[in-house]
Amino acid sequence: MNRTDLTLLEQMRISEIDIIRRKELLGLTEEDVQNLVSVKSLIEDKIDDIVLEFYGIQTSIDEIALLIGDADTLGRLQKAQKQYVIDLFNGFYDMEYVNNRLRIGMVHKRIGVEPRLYLSAVVTLKYLIIKTIKNNISDPDKRSVINKSLDKLLYFDTTLIFDTYIRSMLSEIEASKDRAETYARSLEDKVAERTHQLELLSRKDALTGLLNQRSLYELLRRDLQKAKRSNECLCLVYFDVDKFKKINDQKGHQEGDRTLITISQALKAVSREIDSPCRYGGDEFCVILPDCDLDGAEKYCERFIKELKKKNKSITLSIGIAQTGPDHHIDSDELIKHADSKMYESKKTKGFCIKTYQSKTA
Repeated sequence: MNRTDLTLLEQMRISEIDIIRRKELLGLTEEDVQNLVSVKSLIEDKIDDIVLEFYGIQTSIDEIALLIGDADTLGRLQKAQKQYVIDLFNGFYDMEYVNNRLRIGMVHKRIGVEPRLYLSAVVTLKYLIIKTIKNNISDPDKRSVINKSLDKLLYFDTTLIFDTYIRSMLSEIEASKDRAETYARSLEDKVAERTHQLELLSRKDALTGLLNQRSLYELLRRDLQKAKRSNECLCLVYFDVDKFKKINDQKGHQEGDRTLITISQALKAVSREIDSPCRYGGDEFCVILPDCDLDGAEKYCERFIKELKKKNKSITLSIGIAQTGPDHHIDSDELIKHADSKMYESKKTKGFCIKTYQSKTA
């Protein structure tokens, strides 16, 4: 249920029992009620004078005058104040009365009336009412009991007003806390996202978008461990671009970059989800092929070469493939060394050439 669907009494969980308890704590009795009701007609007769003098004093205080602001607002406040004072002497201090007092407190808090200003206004109002009673009731004993009853009721009202102040401040604190927590979570999400992006950048080659050498070693160690546990084959394809220096020297480094990008696009097009194509450095590339033997690796290379020719027929590669497993597995450094050796061996043949190595059973 929305807060706006509830009265202030309901929002603050003030019950009839709570109201009775508040009156008991202040000693506000039925006798006090009758004392106040006894001067109701007097107060109603003098209400205009009381309110006029009250606001004459209030508007002489700069802080309050600034809050009131204009004549129309002052007129509305005077009307509301007349009703407030008359209600003090009606004799009905029930749930409706309490809800109205709570609403007064909420309005004062919203328009920025500080507690010290509200209390000074209560003192002023009390003084004017007591002065009116003194000027119109000659019996000092009667005046004394009425003033004491008025004191109790004004204290009763003030506790309600300040309950709304406190509740409003707590709500503001809670709202600020929620906003701060939401902002903190947002920052955490942004930091996590940025950290993830930076992690990806640190693992990928900026030019080709392939995994970099650091990632190659991490993934190769991981995939070799899995191959050992599962008694599977694993192949590493290692190749470079034939006469790449000549491409850079004669056609410029931009053409060299385009060549590397074209190769990376072809690799991505033919690789499985579990394969890991990487740029090893310069014009050298590696592809980790988990759960793949030499026959499967050669077929992978054939698909790759076919895809590359679609994009650029002038590019040729020297390719070495090294297999380890399923019965015996060598470590990552040795596997890279054998694949690299086979790649250099293939350079002796013009055009695309594939040389292979298979680790021996221990």
